[in-house]
Amino acid sequence: MLLEMLILQTGFQILSGAAGAINSIISQYGYVGIFVLMTLESASFPIPSEVVLPAVGHFVYTGQLNPYLAAADVLLASLTGYLIDYTIAYYIGKEVVYKHLGLFSIKRESIEAFDRWFLRNGPFAVFVSRLLPGVRGLINFPAGFAEMPLGKFIAYSMIGAFIWEIALMAFGYYALSTGSLTISIVAIALFLIALYVVYSLAARHIRKG
Repeated sequence: MLLEMLILQTGFQILSGAAGAINSIISQYGYVGIFVLMTLESASFPIPSEVVLPAVGHFVYTGQLNPYLAAADVLLASLTGYLIDYTIAYYIGKEVVYKHLGLFSIKRESIEAFDRWFLRNGPFAVFVSRLLPGVRGLINFPAGFAEMPLGKFIAYSMIGAFIWEIALMAFGYYALSTGSLTISIVAIALFLIALYVVYSLAARHIRKG
């Protein structure tokens, strides 16, 4: 119990620090700051969209950002980040990765099994990954290694990104800006339920795949 409390406290402190830094960047640099943050997040850097996007929604509420420009900025940044990883993986190729599997104690058979699964479930995997915190950018590399058609990669990526990013911006706009604890709790609960549904559907599909 003590260890769990320490982990939660540490996580809260890290998120609080990240939130302060992100708010400062958006306040100072506006759309440019948002674009840089979301590009890095979408290119697999450890920047939490769960903090950035509600902050964007809050700044829209205060009138410091235009809602349409902010949404376009976020989506364009996400596409840029996705394409950076996808392009790197596409041109490097998985054979380069295979040559260095020993460094990570990964068996080639495991990677080949994942490749076969991705060929069957690529579009679904790309779409769902955009709705899962922590792994939103990681699917870019398998998509590039598998040479997934670029048009299909962009389409499924942006559908998922639109749902995730607009929802979190709306959360920041409506829930965090009302000052109502009840509304905030209800909004968080609904968001967690939605995440649970996504996780359940993804797990069921993966088992079938």
